[in-house]
Amino acid sequence: MTWTAADIPDMTGRIAVVTGASAGLGAETARRLAGRGATVVLACRATEKGEGVAASIRKQVPEAELVVVHLDLASLASVRKAARQLHDAFGCIDLLVNNAGTLTRGRTVTEDGFETTFATNHLGHFALTGLLLDLLSAAPAGRVISVSSRASGYRSTTLELDDLSYERRPFKPMRVYGQSKLANLLFIFELQRRLCVADTALVAVASYPGVADSDFNRNLGPTATLAHSALQPLSRLITQTTEMGALPSLRAATDPSVRGGEYFGPTGRTKGYPVLREPPPIAHDPELAAHLWTESEDLTDVRYSFQDLGGVVDR
Repeated sequence: MTWTAADIPDMTGRIAVVTGASAGLGAETARRLAGRGATVVLACRATEKGEGVAASIRKQVPEAELVVVHLDLASLASVRKAARQLHDAFGCIDLLVNNAGTLTRGRTVTEDGFETTFATNHLGHFALTGLLLDLLSAAPAGRVISVSSRASGYRSTTLELDDLSYERRPFKPMRVYGQSKLANLLFIFELQRRLCVADTALVAVASYPGVADSDFNRNLGPTATLAHSALQPLSRLITQTTEMGALPSLRAATDPSVRGGEYFGPTGRTKGYPVLREPPPIAHDPELAAHLWTESEDLTDVRYSFQDLGGVVDR
């Protein structure tokens, strides 16, 4: 059966947090969830753009309940501040959609001293999820969704834990991006393993959008953008709309039949309706995932506690 946005169930009364909701896939995810009655938090670095998206959604859904929260995933201070705001505003969170992502064309470093792509795509989301764990576990059937990419399965993609900031290795943008997207999968599957041990209703699910025509493509630089324009008739054969690209995340977030540890993507290699897909084999390496988890806790100073799912220790 083909799953479409029409299959999103009634979300009235549910709270959803979507990172990177100021444009592209995040904005579309927020729009669809709000359209089905969810209260949606648009967590984004560019809050003015987030407010613009919220205004656009309200034109389509006048009754939409929307909140814009500043969140810069490249700053652990910003992540902690956003988490405090969400604790002040809500008693539980039903959905956390870790959608935001970036790809830098050259090596840059965050204020915390981490390579920017890996810090934004993985470490920021790792910290945010941990800091919201108590609110997510307070929901009747909470879900954490991480948006990965086919880049996680590139042949050259490995996870070298001794040099996550690429201080010693040559900086190759797509390799670094692929490493961060592999980390997204390792994190979500390890999180699900730990949630199973804790015997909780909270589940962790992964998705990828295929090749969607979104603002993210601008990260690839002017040369790639020019090539995309020149080859636009051909690119339509392998790309899909933002509306279609958001469907795997929406299914992972809302389909009642979804189970923890599943991975959703388009039917084809780059486009199509959302179906269950197999991640690259390395994403299911429990030893690598455990090592990444420990390293992420050390780097972020956010330590998950699963005894009573009462939150985390944040030093």
